[in-house]
Amino acid sequence: MSQNPPLLRPDLARARVPDDARPGQPRIGMVSLGCPKALVDSERILTRLRAEGYAISPDYTGAEAVIVNTCGFLDSAKLESLDAIGEALEANGKVIVTGCLGAEPEYITGAHPKVLAVTGPQQYEQVLDAVHGAVPPSPDPFVDLLPAAGVKLTPRHYAYLKISEGCDHKCKFCIIPDMRGKLASRPQKAVMREAEKLVESGVKELLIISQDTSAYGVDWKGRDEKFPILGLSRDLATLGAWVRLHYVYPYPHVRELIPLMADPANGLLPYLDIPFQHAHPDVLKRMARPAAASRTLDEIRAWRADCPDITLRSTFIVGYPGETEAEFQTLLDWLDEAQLDRIGCFQYENVDGARSNALPDHVPAEVKQDRWDRFMEKAQAISEAKLQAKVGRTMQVLVDAVDEEGATCRTTADAPEIDGNLFIDEGFEHLKPGDMVTVEVDEASDYDLWGTPTA
Repeated sequence: MSQNPPLLRPDLARARVPDDARPGQPRIGMVSLGCPKALVDSERILTRLRAEGYAISPDYTGAEAVIVNTCGFLDSAKLESLDAIGEALEANGKVIVTGCLGAEPEYITGAHPKVLAVTGPQQYEQVLDAVHGAVPPSPDPFVDLLPAAGVKLTPRHYAYLKISEGCDHKCKFCIIPDMRGKLASRPQKAVMREAEKLVESGVKELLIISQDTSAYGVDWKGRDEKFPILGLSRDLATLGAWVRLHYVYPYPHVRELIPLMADPANGLLPYLDIPFQHAHPDVLKRMARPAAASRTLDEIRAWRADCPDITLRSTFIVGYPGETEAEFQTLLDWLDEAQLDRIGCFQYENVDGARSNALPDHVPAEVKQDRWDRFMEKAQAISEAKLQAKVGRTMQVLVDAVDEEGATCRTTADAPEIDGNLFIDEGFEHLKPGDMVTVEVDEASDYDLWGTPTA
């Protein structure tokens, strides 16, 4: 499966990239692969380039050089990144590579020796140096105006807000700490300042991302609050925008967020994206995961008791080395009990440098595929039942796109690109992206809803 969703690639999506180049202004293209955290890195690079007088292109068109921000998490993602680099070289010729795969420069140059430079993740200064060497800047401070919120690669009405880098966990299948280092939380004042600018610029939804959101701030010595994510969430909830938390490990202190989510007077959505990965304790132990499935079910019950409308999404791995049929069946039984709202799954892959590669009893490809099929069949049935239960309800939705056939929207239960949608195919003519509208849900499918505006 693709590890780089097409709609997270600004060259393939509705990227909001300013196209106001003045005559003679040097133009840089950008191809951003991987997760939303990488997308934020791309936005920071482009914001710096705009401030230095470069024009920006979301693809290769008219660009004098192209930056490819790569993904290096799985072998399949690495190959996809190499393909994108090759495509950029063929289309443009001048290519600068950055991102997670940049931590393995020999891997890249071995396949594409003609790239101009290779830099690792978060090495913004080195990227800028490489751009300067390939295409000298030509700034005009009286003409080159930088938006207050910087350059965004998402539609105007939502934005990813990264609150930390790195991770302190040592999961055996993951090499993120090797590529991005230990947890390093951004100062809360800096996060809030960026959030305020985004909301002032028209952003209606802030998607909070990091490698371990619930651990935000625990790397600070002498901190005022034991778990700073609680204070940050309280502050973000006051900005007048939807606030959606991603990548939240189910630590006990997460329970303190739930009453805030249950209060409709603030913007913290009743939504948690939690990387459970598996449910059998032996598999979790082999993964070296900081979680216990039995206690997690207790936490889920507590969350739902305090906030009945909470949406829980997660992603799981099937076919992890040593996974037995009995352990996989435990995962299916756990799903029956947990009844998560949004469920994703991918088949285990070896990742160069990951400790899980050395584990015994790797699962054959055909068994992994069979388990993935059975897992997704159950996930689909759970999703269908949960969405059918929403028919007849009235809810607020955020409009993402409008065309001649209707409006594509999202409820508070839907994150962009990874969850479902609510479609409006009647009475949508006056709507535009970024609008908030109240609808009555009148139809449901396996993953999506249809609704009618109530006014």
